[in-house]
Amino acid sequence: MVASNTLRALMLIAGLAVMPSLALAQTVEDRTQDRVAFPSHKVIGNVSSVGTGTLNSFLFTSPEGHILVNTNFEETVPHLREAVEKLGLKMTDIKIILGSHAHGDHMQATAMVKEMTGGAQVMVMEQDVPAYKALKSPSGKVQPVDRVLKDGEQVRLGGTVLTAHLTPGHTRGCTTWTTTVQDGGRSYSVLIACGGLQEDARLVGNKNYPEIADHFAQSIKKYKTFKPDIFLASHAWFYDPAGKYQRLSKGATPNPYIDPAGYQAWVANMEKNWNSLVAEQKKSPPAN
Repeated sequence: MVASNTLRALMLIAGLAVMPSLALAQTVEDRTQDRVAFPSHKVIGNVSSVGTGTLNSFLFTSPEGHILVNTNFEETVPHLREAVEKLGLKMTDIKIILGSHAHGDHMQATAMVKEMTGGAQVMVMEQDVPAYKALKSPSGKVQPVDRVLKDGEQVRLGGTVLTAHLTPGHTRGCTTWTTTVQDGGRSYSVLIACGGLQEDARLVGNKNYPEIADHFAQSIKKYKTFKPDIFLASHAWFYDPAGKYQRLSKGATPNPYIDPAGYQAWVANMEKNWNSLVAEQKKSPPAN
């Protein structure tokens, strides 16, 4: 056991050493890290982080195969493959591919990754299917859909049960995932938030998305009902994985990813921003 713990510590330290351009804390938006490799590591239970510096991907492992959430850009697929393999796993063991929302930075590489896995099943929230299929990729691959999901549906594999929650606003089919994992003899509720409210979002008079303000309001109301122990998200600045990973590598207890307060603060901030944006834009409607 001592040898195992020592090896794990050395691997975590080595991981930190390969982050020359990545800040040790991520609390503000920084798109320069989207294509920067980030050390793959166990988050908690059977959940591992396999994304880039600021585009987060998660792997739920099981004896029957694995579930991947978010494929990100095609050009970052080599980082994804390396992240998975450094965990001692194989891309071909990924059996299901999910996404947070139909934007290229999270789902552009889905067709490519499906091929690499040998045919993993791709599942997409119903309201995001049109936008997802319209995603253009450098390779020209057509984005596949094997199963269309509805709000509240579950995805099951090898004892892992992920529930898809429709949380629209960032996109019409923005999908927040929840599950429960076991770690150290305890159960922990896990939430992967889909997407937040952009500071420059047009909520009033949005011709491309007329219902956007109402959709964000509905999602904020739904987010307030969740009480996760583990708060994860599609973007790093929502929950500071670099800072948490740094503390994890130093043996911090309890697990730094256990952060219910961080989740509540994120939701409260989104609600505050929604109120401010709606008030400002109603007073001074944005130009068309």
